[in-house]
Amino acid sequence: MPPTLLLIRHAQALHNVASDWSLHDPPLSELGEQQCKELEESLKNSEIGNQVELIVVSAMRRTLQTASIGVEWLIKERGIKVLPDAGWQENSDQPCDTGSDISVMKKEFPDFDFSAVDPLYPDKMTNIDTNPYAFTPKALLARGQTCLKALYNRPEKVIAVVSHSGFLRVAICNRRFFNADWRVFEFDEDVMKERREAREARGEKGDEGDMYGKGEFVLKEWKETEEKGGGMGRSEVGFFPASASDFPAVEGEATEEKPEPGGTTASIPIGA
Repeated sequence: MPPTLLLIRHAQALHNVASDWSLHDPPLSELGEQQCKELEESLKNSEIGNQVELIVVSAMRRTLQTASIGVEWLIKERGIKVLPDAGWQENSDQPCDTGSDISVMKKEFPDFDFSAVDPLYPDKMTNIDTNPYAFTPKALLARGQTCLKALYNRPEKVIAVVSHSGFLRVAICNRRFFNADWRVFEFDEDVMKERREAREARGEKGDEGDMYGKGEFVLKEWKETEEKGGGMGRSEVGFFPASASDFPAVEGEATEEKPEPGGTTASIPIGA
């Protein structure tokens, strides 16, 4: 049986305060550190927080700090393993969304094991057509499916993931997260089975996904966090799929609109 996922957005970082995207891999703000303490209290008082068996965290500074403070009790008191993962980093190639070299992170977070982090990290700019971390629709949506597939096959029953609002919304679950808020998801086995069978019937292969959330690995949110707006009730309620505005514009590229589930539409580049 696949694991339940406890998805957490990092707490407020310095680039969030001033909307300054030029800050490279920024740390948490003072408010962000306080939000981490509130996150810790919220998870301690929840049943799902006490069931976590693995913590996966984006290898960026603000997510590592959020994990260090917000789930410290799981790490130090219960010995829960922390797995830094380049796959869960933020979307864009702006300085604020580009990580630091792992040699730097090892010194800042000596208690974490970075040995499994992709050696390509934090490069997003080299060989754009094949770079799995490139800021393109194809790479980003495929990365989301890769991350979900890796968790789907793990033995733990509950896995916490500390990641970023953009990546979580666009590539993972189409939900918005306030700083340091959390949501709970299961893999939607029924929908996944339908999609696999439909692909097989069409003779298609691959599970990289598309801008309508049609990847093979699909999540279904717990009613409790969906209706409340996150475990702390601080996040916007609703379904927020990817659209063309989530990716770099290509000059002169035509767009078309296609219907989303539920009757909404998203404008996407033709051929993307």
